[in-house]
Amino acid sequence: MNVAVVQFPGSNCDQDAVYAVRRLGHAARLVWHKERALGEADCVIIPGGFSYGDYLRCGAIARFSPVMQAVREFADHGGLVLGICNGFQVLTEAGLLPGALVRNRDLQFHCEHVFLKTATRRSPFTQRVPPDTLLRIPIAHGEGCYFADEETLAALRANDQILWQYCDASGALTDAANPNGSLLNIAGICNARRNVAGLMPHPERACEPALGSEDGRWIFESIAAAVATSQVSRAA
Repeated sequence: MNVAVVQFPGSNCDQDAVYAVRRLGHAARLVWHKERALGEADCVIIPGGFSYGDYLRCGAIARFSPVMQAVREFADHGGLVLGICNGFQVLTEAGLLPGALVRNRDLQFHCEHVFLKTATRRSPFTQRVPPDTLLRIPIAHGEGCYFADEETLAALRANDQILWQYCDASGALTDAANPNGSLLNIAGICNARRNVAGLMPHPERACEPALGSEDGRWIFESIAAAVATSQVSRAA
């Protein structure tokens, strides 16, 4: 699997994403925001950080970078795109995912480990997560509260587009387990076509024991499995 990790001015999790992908045995490289082509890629990751200093709104300027047109075309042709934290914000600003990420309900920056419940395994990003397994993955954000109107929320539910939800250690979707006030405890979603996803927690920071959790690897291994299946289908 070849992964292109987009790098904006202010990205600070780009190297983490490259490291995590390579640690799992796959190829990864950085693509600068001024590039107009992604090169050979099976998946694109838009990493966390503070693209363009988070001026205006988180992700609001990054959406206009030349590379985002290439990302949009890649997604339009069925390519897998994963936005992590600021990357999730960029994808919503670019219209590649519905809804918006707004200030945490307590107006505080949260940096901690949280538990995630995988709401569906019917996606390229969740298919390898073991059934009934909670993921312990860190968050680090001040604008991670997922918001959308009732019509959008109803569509996300009806189309099985909610991928991860904040939960407690027993898997209950409680208000206390929701670190930012996200509606429906949403931590991550996908588009209707299921090839573009975003989540606020950082799976790339949970891929080895030294970091306190290896649970993030299930997300990357899910993507790798989807890519391998796609490659086999094309070869056939």
